[in-house]
Amino acid sequence: MPTQPQIPVKVETEDLYEKAPKIYPRMISGRFQKLRVLAAWLLLGLYYALPWLTWEGRQAVLFDLPARKFYIFGLTLWPQDFVLLSWLLIIAALTLFFFTALAGRLWCGYACPQTVWTEAFLAMERFFEGDRNQQIKLDKAPWTATKIRKKLGKHTAWIAFALYTGFTFVGYFSPIRELSDHLLQGALGPWETFWIFFYSLATWGNAGFLREQVCKYMCPYARFQGAMFDPDTLIIAYDAKRGEPRGKRKRDEDPKTKGLGDCIDCELCVQVCPTGIDIRDGLQAECIACAACIDACDSVMDKMGYPRGLVRYTTETQEMGKKPHILRPRTLLYAVLWMAMIAAWIYVLATRIPVQLDVLRDRNRLYVENEMGLVENVYTLKLMNMDNKAHRFRIAVDGPSAAHIKGPARFTVAGGKVESIPLRIEADPGLLKRTSQPIVFTATAEDDPGLTVKAESRFIGPVSGR
Repeated sequence: MPTQPQIPVKVETEDLYEKAPKIYPRMISGRFQKLRVLAAWLLLGLYYALPWLTWEGRQAVLFDLPARKFYIFGLTLWPQDFVLLSWLLIIAALTLFFFTALAGRLWCGYACPQTVWTEAFLAMERFFEGDRNQQIKLDKAPWTATKIRKKLGKHTAWIAFALYTGFTFVGYFSPIRELSDHLLQGALGPWETFWIFFYSLATWGNAGFLREQVCKYMCPYARFQGAMFDPDTLIIAYDAKRGEPRGKRKRDEDPKTKGLGDCIDCELCVQVCPTGIDIRDGLQAECIACAACIDACDSVMDKMGYPRGLVRYTTETQEMGKKPHILRPRTLLYAVLWMAMIAAWIYVLATRIPVQLDVLRDRNRLYVENEMGLVENVYTLKLMNMDNKAHRFRIAVDGPSAAHIKGPARFTVAGGKVESIPLRIEADPGLLKRTSQPIVFTATAEDDPGLTVKAESRFIGPVSGR
């Protein structure tokens, strides 16, 4: 029996780790892009300017980790105020949930640090290499002196901007004026140097190279945003009923005669998208709601003489022809919780007493009897003045009968300092009813009686009648 010829089988393989193609966002102008540029200028200006502001002779915003003090203008927070900082982070998270349920991913499109710094890097890239088509052409061109000059100029600007970003970041934790002096003198410490270069490298890599990859694969927000969305959440959507079927046509040509919708399939909405998606394919996790596609589509509609809004901010409820509901159980619950937590945080902060008292009892000896026959206990008071100015405190005790302080009972504590105050408390052993009795220490500022704190300890002595 003759052997059948073997038919070669063509096997197609696909690389699971294929490099993501570079996205070249096209520059577009419009109302939403002007808002994004304004937001970027405000946020970047705030970030770079805050460390240089002074408040009462010190840096206005400084997280002084070695001294364990956080300065935020007139407010000084200590490690003991960690609950306030944690509370503030919870409020920030709840704010994100609330505005996401209400207005979608406006944070991503207008205020996220990744978005803001990426826009700054894109602006520098366009300055040196031109807009989208010029960048694509430059990358495909062979290496010449012109290409090297443009690439070198771009990366020099990127690195300089990233280094200043890292320097400013460290300036929030180390006084920025001292940091500047150390930098100019070449006397930066190892940790300051490490964090400046670390944060600079992160900025250069994330905003210069990774860009949309951070939003697509590294940011968890895009993954759980679906749990906060509902049919009345604001999204960016393409009106398929109006736009389909899409197709090319001349400007003065009536699309209805050709059976076409308003979309001319110019793909400008895809070219301006910083994450490279096609909004016409529906809502996608990669969409950061930057509205570049809206401005692009509106510009095309204006040129074609069609009404705007083919791509627009809308809701699923509106897409179905129904009236959207801004006030709904989810947003009301978020709003009530959000305002309640903010009000409670402000109340706790306003009523916070910037003084703390800790009492440490000498455990080496339970008690001693002095030459007068009185029982003495030795304590160390840790009096922390979290105010910005010095106070003179009066110490008082309330405990066993006739217990009193032996020695001085008034002490001055400088602003932002902790004083260790040794105290001897003596009492008549004949009046002691128990071996161990509670004793309360009270510290009161003489210039401000409202600054009063108490701390409890134990007074040890022999039982009366022993």
